[in-house]
Amino acid sequence: MNYLGAINLALKEEMERDEKVFILGEDVGKRGGVFLATEGLYEQFGDRVLDTPLSESAIAGVGIGAAMYGMSPVAEMQFADFMLPAVNQIVSEAAKIRYRSNNDFHVPLTVRAPYGGGVHGALYHSQSMEAMFNSIPGLKIVIPSSPYDAKGLLKAAIRDEDPVLFFEHKRAYRLLKGEVPEEDYTLPIGKAAIKQEGEDVTVITYGLSVHFAEQAAKELEETGISTHILDLRTVYPMDRDAIVEAAKKTGKVLLVTDDNKEGSVMSEVAAIIAEECLFDLDALWNDLQRQMFLQCLMRHRLRNNFLLQKTKSNQQFKNLLSFRRGSDGEGNYDAATGRKCN
Repeated sequence: MNYLGAINLALKEEMERDEKVFILGEDVGKRGGVFLATEGLYEQFGDRVLDTPLSESAIAGVGIGAAMYGMSPVAEMQFADFMLPAVNQIVSEAAKIRYRSNNDFHVPLTVRAPYGGGVHGALYHSQSMEAMFNSIPGLKIVIPSSPYDAKGLLKAAIRDEDPVLFFEHKRAYRLLKGEVPEEDYTLPIGKAAIKQEGEDVTVITYGLSVHFAEQAAKELEETGISTHILDLRTVYPMDRDAIVEAAKKTGKVLLVTDDNKEGSVMSEVAAIIAEECLFDLDALWNDLQRQMFLQCLMRHRLRNNFLLQKTKSNQQFKNLLSFRRGSDGEGNYDAATGRKCN
């Protein structure tokens, strides 16, 4: 089953399980959504699949109100880029109502949003928005990397009593395929997953980037390089224990995302490692590398020069593994601190 099919199946099963679950968004009904994630659900569930006006603020606001009074809405933002008109509803209302009401109300709202570039979406349909919400108490942010994870995490998000932002990479919809169990299952929100055990270098990543990390690791395995891959799965709140354990395991850490470098999810991962286990790393600052999008807009013909690919990951692996503490090739680093000597 592909990633898109897993999303559709999770929605179908949750609507069959609980009549309080309903879907709202632009073109989610008869059309089945712009990516067909809700295809067939209107025919089966009728008015529990609601086509809305082109107003992301209204979609989020209606979802919040329904959630406060006992429903379990799944609000689809047609593209993550268009979440900006709904920021006030998500940040100032959904994330805070439990606290503002002294626990009288909670908001079991799931907001689904396709994110990321690579499908000729240009600058209004290609952004990664997760970091914008990654410091908002009261929200949970989930980004699955496989069909199996997509189904299990979406079902967990719908059953959660608090608001969950559920980001789905657009390139993953038909690119990623895998086994998806027929039986009902959920995966824990807030827990990272080890995708591959390894001894030489640690890769920490999430979403579609896991796919490219696995591709690169497979090729490097043929040269004798063993890669440990940690998939965050939930980027807020992060699984700090798993991050620290993965960093300590090899002492060499590569942080991979297709978001912009500054202020990204991986900036927070770097901060966690610096706080918790910096001196457990082999090369200290020099080993804590990040492979990320350049922060710019580009013509679609140039997109492959910027998008994440396994060849870029391979080169970063090699750069990382070639470094040794106490030497930059000219012996100009202090072995104890990793800092440049005067």
